[in-house]
Amino acid sequence: MIQAFVPKKELTKYMGEADVKSISLSTIFGAASSSCSFAALAAARSLVKKGANFIAAVAFMFASTNLVIELGILILIFLGWEFLVAEIIGGLLLITISSIIIKVTYPEKWFKKAREKVNQDGSDVDEDFDWKKRITSKKGWRMVGKNFVDEWKMVWEEILIGFIIAGFVAVFVPTSFWNKIFLIEMTDTLPGWLIALENALVAPLVAAMTFIGSMGNIPLATVLNANGVLFAGIMGFIYSDLMVPPLVSVNAKYYGKKIAFYIAGVMYISIVLTALILNALFGAFAIIPESNRVVNEVAQFKIDYTFYFNVSFVLLAGWLVYLQKQFVNIHLSESMDEEDNISTKRIFAYLFMAVLLGGLLVKLFI
Repeated sequence: MIQAFVPKKELTKYMGEADVKSISLSTIFGAASSSCSFAALAAARSLVKKGANFIAAVAFMFASTNLVIELGILILIFLGWEFLVAEIIGGLLLITISSIIIKVTYPEKWFKKAREKVNQDGSDVDEDFDWKKRITSKKGWRMVGKNFVDEWKMVWEEILIGFIIAGFVAVFVPTSFWNKIFLIEMTDTLPGWLIALENALVAPLVAAMTFIGSMGNIPLATVLNANGVLFAGIMGFIYSDLMVPPLVSVNAKYYGKKIAFYIAGVMYISIVLTALILNALFGAFAIIPESNRVVNEVAQFKIDYTFYFNVSFVLLAGWLVYLQKQFVNIHLSESMDEEDNISTKRIFAYLFMAVLLGGLLVKLFI
């Protein structure tokens, strides 16, 4: 909808510069968007395509995955209100630090090429239009459907592969493994500040290794917390949802490899600094949160409000696919629509789909 209905000239008035106003508004827009990690990247790409500054886009990504209601609810349920307060304060710190780092180290040539790549990918969008007329037209909503399908074509493999690997990690990696990584068994022999530093440095790498996104890493963060991982490590782990390999791969597809690794590097440094600042700040006031809550079992399928939301959005997705088909039939040739190569990643995605199906059959019949 951003791509189809928001004129570039309107957006750049608010997010086109690397100033406090743009970053603040990007933070508010991001928090309001309430996106999962993959959706945050897709939305940020849409904003960049419309003319938003890259610093504002990164602020949007952090806000839309760390300053959102549903994540706060999960943290409140699994970890407690103290961690929720820390998450909000840390989210604002994270955006501030990353914005400063990018502003100081801004690789102008890289970002210029990245913007050119973003503008070249996908169909050209007319920027001189009346959004009120377009949003009430059939063509406008067909464009929304096409954009929706195009985004899913770009990221569905990463999503599928990432979450299946995350499932295997959650089930088969023993607790003792995390204990060794975070030096939990050495708390009596090493100074606390050194373990906090190690936890903050290692947590983003562990989060990347698990392939788990913003919502899925909260239960695992609870497991780490219950096993003695320090506050700095827990917060570093929670903030690292945008650093998992599938998301870096999506950014590489959007902007190119240089910018994808640059953004990942900025995120890593920002996350480590934020975790350490939070640890020092809360420690100075002796309010470092602790939680004894544990995840007794993995959440199972339920007929509750999330089920009805899922059904509703499946129907919405079906409608958008229908609109995409209409757009293709009217505006594009069939030959353009059918261009699609079977990549190695696609083969792995199909293989993992078979694994999912096998697991479902085992669950149902054995």
